[in-house]
Amino acid sequence: MTDIFDPNCRKCPRLATFLDAVKEKNCDYYCRPIPPFGDLAANFLIVGLAPGMHGANRTGRPFTGDHAGILLYKTLYDFGFSNQVQSLDINDGLQLHNCRITNAVKCLPPKNKPLGAEINTCNKYLANELRTLSTPAVILALGGIAHRAIIRAMLLKQVWTTTRIKRTLTTPNQEILYTVTVVFDLRSIK
Repeated sequence: MTDIFDPNCRKCPRLATFLDAVKEKNCDYYCRPIPPFGDLAANFLIVGLAPGMHGANRTGRPFTGDHAGILLYKTLYDFGFSNQVQSLDINDGLQLHNCRITNAVKCLPPKNKPLGAEINTCNKYLANELRTLSTPAVILALGGIAHRAIIRAMLLKQVWTTTRIKRTLTTPNQEILYTVTVVFDLRSIK
């Protein structure tokens, strides 16, 4: 199988240095690139931005042990994708069914803000991971950076289109009460 993750990656100097500094202060934290988690034969892939400081970066599993994971894992459980409601730590017995979770950026970025070059460096792993999905597949991007990373990994182009709708509300006597213009910015993929 093509690499979907490198547990020893240090290709991004800023991220590697930051992980080292976090590890010095939190010696029990994982502080390495976070591997994908879940069913390798999944039809459903959830892609987040990057590991959280006190969640995945601490535990070694995406969305585990932080606030973001509470809603995510409960929802996965409610819809039959998980064997339990909570994700507390890497040894809690949690299993995903027909679902896998990964991040666009595998290492914790300072202030949860990866640089473009860091997103691009990790993109080859995301591209390889997308190729492993069973078909048909559903990919859920959690946020704009994850969305753009998926588009790039699939060698697609994101296109913005704008639609304007103008409506005027009048009285029966045709007196104008107000005019509303609604603008929709839609993302399409080509």
